[in-house]
Amino acid sequence: MKRSDINPMPAFFDRYINLVEDIDIFEAFEKHSPDKVYSEISKLTDLQAKIYAPEKWTVKDILQHVIDNERIMAYRALRFSRNDKTVLPGYEEELLAANTVASKRSVTDLMEEFNLVRQSTVLLYKNMDDEMILRSGVAYKSEISPLALGFVIIGHPVHHMNIIRERYYPLLG
Repeated sequence: MKRSDINPMPAFFDRYINLVEDIDIFEAFEKHSPDKVYSEISKLTDLQAKIYAPEKWTVKDILQHVIDNERIMAYRALRFSRNDKTVLPGYEEELLAANTVASKRSVTDLMEEFNLVRQSTVLLYKNMDDEMILRSGVAYKSEISPLALGFVIIGHPVHHMNIIRERYYPLLG
């Protein structure tokens, strides 16, 4: 199924979904794999502990956030694909970010975790048929399907890599 099969397009989450081409979800998972989206990250050793403004995250913090977010979105997709109609809450990204050990980890270690989480996510989606992927539930006050959540999972890291390029790369200058 493709991005254009998402109906309705969920408010708030569309900012991530629309960063992904209108291609099959599995093609999108492949095209936007963690290693491809963050291919230059391991070379940014001078940036790994820097922030561009007070109270902003480091590159390592961003990687941990992207990993945590993928786990949460995949969990939501699992629940909704199995026809669980429980309304799921949002989450406090700042709270989660404040309670990690990302600063003590290497980028290589974070990327290894990210790749393993993505492999798990792809396997989850391979076990959904068309009916399951189009079911919906409510998360963070928004009706959303596993299909839409899959494109959120794919687009969210793209969004953060764009921020890294836009706001962190200039710090190298």
